[in-house]
Amino acid sequence: MWVLSLVAAVCALVTVHLLAVRRTAGSSLTAAVVLTLTVAAIPAVCGEPPHYVAGVALTAGGVVAVVWATGRSRRHRSARRSALADYESGTAAVPLFAALAERDRLAAELHDVAAHRLTGIVVAAGAALRLADRVRTGDALRHADEAGREAVRELERLTELDATAAGFSEVDALAGAHAVDYRRTVDKAPASSTEAAYRVVREALTNAARYAEGATVRVRIEPTHDQDGAVRAGGDHLFTVTVTDDGGTVVEPGLGTGRGLAGLAATVTATGGTFRAGPVRQGRREGWRVRASLPAATALPLRRWPRWRGTAALDYALVALAIALSLGASLLSADVPAPFGGLLPALVTVVLSGLHAVPLAWRSRAPGRALAAVLSALLLWWACDRAGWTQPPVSDIFLVYGWVELTLVHSVGVRLPWRRGLVAPLAVAAVGGIALASGSGITGSRTAAWAVLAGGLALPALAVWSWGRRTAHRHERLRAADARRRFLLDGDADAAVSAQRLLFATGLRDTALRHARAVVAAAQEGDLRAVREEARAGLTALRDLLSGLRAGDDADDAPPPTVSGITAQAARYGAVVRYVGARRPLPAAVEVFAYRTASALLAVGVTLTVRTLADGVEVSGPAPAVPAVERRLRALADAAGGTLSTTDRGAVRVWLPEAFPWRSE
Repeated sequence: MWVLSLVAAVCALVTVHLLAVRRTAGSSLTAAVVLTLTVAAIPAVCGEPPHYVAGVALTAGGVVAVVWATGRSRRHRSARRSALADYESGTAAVPLFAALAERDRLAAELHDVAAHRLTGIVVAAGAALRLADRVRTGDALRHADEAGREAVRELERLTELDATAAGFSEVDALAGAHAVDYRRTVDKAPASSTEAAYRVVREALTNAARYAEGATVRVRIEPTHDQDGAVRAGGDHLFTVTVTDDGGTVVEPGLGTGRGLAGLAATVTATGGTFRAGPVRQGRREGWRVRASLPAATALPLRRWPRWRGTAALDYALVALAIALSLGASLLSADVPAPFGGLLPALVTVVLSGLHAVPLAWRSRAPGRALAAVLSALLLWWACDRAGWTQPPVSDIFLVYGWVELTLVHSVGVRLPWRRGLVAPLAVAAVGGIALASGSGITGSRTAAWAVLAGGLALPALAVWSWGRRTAHRHERLRAADARRRFLLDGDADAAVSAQRLLFATGLRDTALRHARAVVAAAQEGDLRAVREEARAGLTALRDLLSGLRAGDDADDAPPPTVSGITAQAARYGAVVRYVGARRPLPAAVEVFAYRTASALLAVGVTLTVRTLADGVEVSGPAPAVPAVERRLRALADAAGGTLSTTDRGAVRVWLPEAFPWRSE
């Protein structure tokens, strides 16, 4: 009979382990709880006393918790191995897509910078030639000389490595140079928002100069006032950039490149804002309005580690096991309720068991403090034992449950520097020696017995600590190898970007930059007609160059499975990715998890937000309409040790913590 019971118990535990490996935390934990309750119900049905039923429930719960947690750990390890394999096979595309991203950046800058300057020159020169006024001609020549020099400087600066985002001061200067009706009541905003605001104003003023000569132009940068109180889902406060003209005449047809408004929409959406542009009625005249809502401040969400579902689940399972083995075994013993014959012994035993077990929950986060708490609980147990308040004696407790101290000694070896961690095995040997030397079987000098027992305990404690140190060294080697891999990969990406920049510079020298220099030369010679023709030729060359860049936009290779690769993947869906938070290197597995999550959320026209937090990444976007996609997201977040949550605004958030972050006290 007992053989069949043993086989049934083993099969049940194997089932719990497999469910923990293959299913999400919620479903597998439900199965573990049902199994524990079933095991506890058997002695209850058989008429066993309550203390025995409680002992069975505690013991079974502790064992099942550890089996479930080890299955969860295996699930996380398997997910990380799969992610690392994808990372290794996919990072070969990183240099290619880095070059493509740099090309797109340069193309956007080329359009914004050159088109703005050259358009202003064409408009001013054309107006002066039509009026044939000497003063107007002189003003147009001076403007061409100044604007042409600025265009040359800005075009040459396009190939530099670093680019500084424009702030509100640059927007103020831009509006002042065009003498428009301008008002700004927003003082601070993220750099991405101020850069987008500058681009919106610059493009809108350029278009007004092209298509609305003589119009009154109003530029407003103001806080958003709407029904949501200027706060949007995700904690973003908004401000609005509005540029409106009341209509005018087209000065020089054919100056546009066809990318302006579309590029602005992509830029604004990427910051998390919204963009609209279209005709608007101003009295009896029909004008044009450009409106962009941009984040003024972003509140990064605070994320708590998912304790029982995340990578710390094993720590809490060890707490359950320690409590189950100490209290559960006592309740199962034949002499129960003798150890719990009075309220005080029962209460003291329960409290001390908890104090000795609960610090295991800090094993991964603060092992030194956890070990200090456990040893303090053991000394308190020794004091209560000396006072005759507890059963069983502390010597028996340490013999049976000393694995708690050794587990924490191993964690100290893994997590803390060796100079601080070396104290741990010595402290365990000293306190454990006190506990053992207090046993009833010790005769003679207890001080001598303590010295001998402490020396004997030091050997296994030091061995376990050394094992932890070897584990730490292995982790360090893996991290160093990952750092070297990233260094080489970044070097390849930088080389590809530099090569793309060189090709771009060559194209500029032969096209827009050459014409910009010719504009300056013609202005110095006083040839206004040549100024206009060279500026128009520069705009035409610019349009051709941008068209050539767009013709090579498609890349047959799959984007790299990284956070940066999400942008390229989104472009294939016509989607936009908004990055929030300081970009920093992330573990390779987390990069792949974020890429997989974003790929599952991508659909035509959606906007995703990728937030880099202190201890992980959050990917959010519109909730998928297909239930299977949401189940896939939940399974992905679960395997990565993260969480999935939904909002009342129809959005889904997937938080991906850094797998096993390296923490010390």
